[in-house]
Formats: sequence, C-alpha cells, structure tokens
Amino acid sequence: MACRGSDPHVSASSISIRVNDAQHTVCCDPKTPLLYVLRNDLALNGPKFGCGLGECGACAVLIDGRAVRSCVVPVTAVQSRSVVTLEGLGDSASLHPVQQAFIEENAAQCGYCLNGMIITVAALALREPNADDDQIRRALEHSLCRCGTHHEILAAARRALMLSRTANSPEGPDEELASSEADQGEANA
Repeated sequence: MACRGSDPHVSASSISIRVNDAQHTVCCDPKTPLLYVLRNDLALNGPKFGCGLGECGACAVLIDGRAVRSCVVPVTAVQSRSVVTLEGLGDSASLHPVQQAFIEENAAQCGYCLNGMIITVAALALREPNADDDQIRRALEHSLCRCGTHHEILAAARRALMLSRTANSPEGPDEELASSEADQGEANA
C-alpha cells in the first residue's frame, strides 16, 4: 500500500512494525533506517544517532531479544519482529533491573552512550544471565563511552545481571542480592 511521504521524490510505503508491545503504521521509504522511524515518527528518543555506521552502539534496540544497531537496519527488516527501545524496558514506576542497576551504580555521566549500554546489558541478561566479567566486557566492547565511567558501567552490568536473576529466584530478590553483596564485600576485604 502506497502512502504520501514528505519527499515527493522518494517512494513511500505504509509499513507496520511492533515497538514496545504496540503496533504502529508508518509512512516512509522502505529503506529508511529503523533509528529514524523510532525517533522521527514514533518520538522514541532513547536510541541516539551516534556514528550512523552501526559501530558506536548509541542507537541499540532489542530486536527479538537481541541488541541490534538500529541505524543500519532498514525498517522493513523488523515488520514481523518485536522491537524494544529503552522506553519499552521499564518506566518510572517500574524500572527494568538493568535501568535500576545503572542508577544504583551511578553509571552515567553525559548519558549519550547509556541507551546502548543498557540495551546491550538487557540482551546479555536474557541470553546469558550468569555472565562473568569477561563476557560482560565482550558484550560491551563495541559500545563507545568517552566519559570514563567504565568501572561503574561494569559494576552496573554485574548488578543488573544479579537483579535479573533474583527477580525470578525462588528465594526472592532481597535474599540473593544481600547474599551476593556480602560475598563481594568479603572478597574486597
């Protein structure tokens, strides 16, 4: 189905995508990067424009649970898939464990890279909830941060994985978190 886009020289199509558990129909060139649709058409500003080459991670979103650089994915590639942005992870009343961990560890300065870091750790928590520091570092190695909060980001990722695990723990979140923090305190002593 054709629709009328803003540029008369570009062929626009009506494209249906699922973002943050809601179905949306947008009118755009089928080759338009997902990032532009998210920011310009859906007003979802969590994903940032960084490099435009898929290298910095600022534009990361979850596509079917995997962290993907939205600046290099054409919008038509996600028509039958589930897209989750930073806004879809949680909200102010109920933060996602990764968002909570980044706040608790003060793992942000300018915040520009934060979207990519949080989305990458959320994807890691889904596929590898018991990831060790090396796995965390490998997952984050292509997410650029120039502010120097790398130590805090690693601590936030550790805490996020723990919070994600304990959310489903039969012991409940408080007991496992307290036990883990006590173990870490002993290791640092």
